[in-house]
Amino acid sequence: MGDPDVLEMVQEEERRAGSEERFFEDLSSRESSFLISEEPRFKKDEQSKDSIFFRDGIRQIDFVLSYVDDIKKEAELKAERRKEFEQNLRKTGLELEIEDKMNSEDGKTYFVKIHAPWEVLVTYAEVLGIKMPIKESDIPRADKIPFSCMLGPLKLPRNVKHPHAEYFTAQFTRHRQELFLIEDESSFFPSSSRNRIVYYILSRCPFGIEDGKKRFGIERLLNSHTYSSAFPLHDGQYWKPSEPPNPVNERYTLCQNWARFSYFYKEQPFNLIRDYYGEKIGIYFVFLGFYTEMLFFAAIVGLACFIYGLLSMHDNSSSTEICDPEIGGQIIMCPLCDVMCDYWRLNSTCLASKFSHLFDNESTVFFAIFMGIWVTLFLEFWKQRQARLEYEWDLVDFEEEQQQLQLRPEFEAMCTHRKINAVTKEMEPYLPLCSRIPWYFLSGATVTLWMSLVIACMVAVIVYRLSVFATFASFMESEASLKHVRSFLTPQITTSLTGSCLNFIVILILNFFYERISAWITKMEIPRTHQEYESSLTLKMFLFQFVNFYSSCFYVAFFKGKFVGYPGKYTYLFNVWRSEECDPGGCLVELTTQLTIIMTGKQVFGNIKEAIYPFVLNWWRRRKARTNSEKLYSRWEQDHDLETFGSLGLFYEYLETVIQFGFVTLFVASFPLAPLLALLNNIIEIRVDAWKLTTQYRRPVAAKAHSIGVWQDILYGMAVLSVATNAFIVAFTSDMIPRLVYYYAYSKNAIQPMKGYVNNSLSIFLIADFPNHTVPSEKRDFTTCRYRDYRNPPDHEDKYFHSMQYWHVLAAKMTFIIIMEHVVFLMKFLLAWMIPDVPKDVVERIKREKLMTVKILHDFELNKLKENLRMNSSDFAKHLIIQENKVHLAKSAT
Repeated sequence: MGDPDVLEMVQEEERRAGSEERFFEDLSSRESSFLISEEPRFKKDEQSKDSIFFRDGIRQIDFVLSYVDDIKKEAELKAERRKEFEQNLRKTGLELEIEDKMNSEDGKTYFVKIHAPWEVLVTYAEVLGIKMPIKESDIPRADKIPFSCMLGPLKLPRNVKHPHAEYFTAQFTRHRQELFLIEDESSFFPSSSRNRIVYYILSRCPFGIEDGKKRFGIERLLNSHTYSSAFPLHDGQYWKPSEPPNPVNERYTLCQNWARFSYFYKEQPFNLIRDYYGEKIGIYFVFLGFYTEMLFFAAIVGLACFIYGLLSMHDNSSSTEICDPEIGGQIIMCPLCDVMCDYWRLNSTCLASKFSHLFDNESTVFFAIFMGIWVTLFLEFWKQRQARLEYEWDLVDFEEEQQQLQLRPEFEAMCTHRKINAVTKEMEPYLPLCSRIPWYFLSGATVTLWMSLVIACMVAVIVYRLSVFATFASFMESEASLKHVRSFLTPQITTSLTGSCLNFIVILILNFFYERISAWITKMEIPRTHQEYESSLTLKMFLFQFVNFYSSCFYVAFFKGKFVGYPGKYTYLFNVWRSEECDPGGCLVELTTQLTIIMTGKQVFGNIKEAIYPFVLNWWRRRKARTNSEKLYSRWEQDHDLETFGSLGLFYEYLETVIQFGFVTLFVASFPLAPLLALLNNIIEIRVDAWKLTTQYRRPVAAKAHSIGVWQDILYGMAVLSVATNAFIVAFTSDMIPRLVYYYAYSKNAIQPMKGYVNNSLSIFLIADFPNHTVPSEKRDFTTCRYRDYRNPPDHEDKYFHSMQYWHVLAAKMTFIIIMEHVVFLMKFLLAWMIPDVPKDVVERIKREKLMTVKILHDFELNKLKENLRMNSSDFAKHLIIQENKVHLAKSAT
């Protein structure tokens, strides 16, 4: 090799050695100068109001902060905090652009727009362990189901249902960028991942040292009103598609294919929901959709049972005897209250007895057992659906997000002690248990007090019903009832309807106040993390709402009419009011009425509130903001004027669904139409939630979740409890067991076994045995009256004691409860054992994907190693030649 060639090779090596350093120095200086001088490339009035970019039209806005000048004493402190915070954000690599208040529609709000450049995204994608595609999957989709051609009208277009192809994925690593399918850096990370990364930085960015402690996090700045809001942008208008250069408007696609009420029969675009809102919101809609699908089967069976009761209503021997003037018309019943109430004929409850048969017939037992099996299938199939979702959404190896474990600002502010974290080995705030115990006691006492208040309000409603019962009875059970005049509005039904409506109003009032008190109490407990805060609030809210919504139903089902006593020896509430009695046909009709009013009222009120409340607030906020119509009403201003979904937005959605689940399962034996009402409500609920989330709320920060969390345990607990409650309802609230005992043990008519049942179920009381203070004011020439119980007649040596038939019926009820519970629980355990938690095909897919991912990574590393070895060997050979030539040149010079 000649001397010129050797010299050129040496110079090339020196140039290459310094090129990287000069490149990064130049890049750093250009970035610094760019961040310092953020000069717009064109005027603001030339910018589209739907633009989601900086003024240069290139850098996409990933997050927006807003604030208003504060005229109070803390104005300077807040300004200093903002300045420090924004400087630290720039140091992390984020790019900021500030919109002056003079450009805002209201003339007083500043907006800080944030963009995450590529280097920031790849760095924090690695930190958060975000999985990104490395190769298109060769595993076919598992969305083909039998008779899918029949479900064509329910399907969405394929590009909406599956907006992206399926890929094998791996945790992103910036040192392996060549491994990932990066076609365009600006669109490689979806917008949900981008805003999640930016929020991660915002939640950890410091803004100064106060009281000797390092302060950090956007949540603390929001709590102190240093910033008024922080939110990611929607990607466009929901009523029209975006125009270039804006990316594809997923918000518009969701609005057209998901948030429209005319699409109530369509499936939901779960993958698009997940891409836009994140896995945590996505899995809520998957759960709500799956629950609604399962309700369809329960609703069909419940409707069939109701139709059976409707068709057999006129053939029911009990109501036939009650309505017969020669049977029910000749039976004189004892007064339903003291002094004010008169005697009445049994056939005055004719229509009520027919109505009772709609829900208290032979199908009641079948439906109670069916629902016990249904709830097991629902929970087991949901576990399978959840496992399939974990695979499809790359959540198989998911661990709780770090932001869920992040310390709450309130916890740090209250802590005066610090200790080493056993995991991170870093000093962190610590609150001793002795400092928390007083708040725990206060919390427990407050929850107990409010649950006691619910019971007290329920007792007040009972007192109301007892107080007005005599008034209704004096009007409605007068001479008309003794003249065979039949009316559906008996005193029991009338007081039940008014009492149920009053009880529902009380429930809403108590719930309104308790929501705020429970949030305040939970804050006073000073939970360490956001996860602990949500778990504590969940426990309080569920316990209270369980008591609030279900206490009146439990009272009617298991207590009303069970401790009445008998004529001449009634039991009294507070020694003033006589205990409530059930209708001669039982308390099931009243339980049905109570359940219908509370369940339907709650669902209607909830949907109206969810739809109207944010709509009215947003309209008023926009009306106040649009004071300068000549100014640009920009994308970030439009989103700023929307309602905030909040960190507890999903919490209240889950709570509403779980309470409805309780109505459907706990008392379904008394009301087989409950699943149908829940189905109709959920069909509307899905579209209402989709509409408000897409059109009325700011875009929530995307978050990951692989399950519905603690709500799944609550559902399991309610499923177990529902078996017991329905068994007790059939045994003690309905009239099924006494009829069966009469049919098999006491009937004397082989041709018509149920003939004479009504007369057999009523005991005889001698009017002369009435105490003076309870005898009706109207004098009658009757010597006896009848009442609902199994007691010995007046001429028996043990008069008015329970008869043998009472003990036979009681034994039959207890036997039925034991048998039904054991049968249902046995079937539940068998089904749970037979149905795997993870479907076999999902297990195989997971194994296949792991195998392919390992193979792809192995091949990538192997090829990289070979290339490095080849380059190193080439460089080593060149290095030897250079060294030999240097020695040769030195010798020649010498």
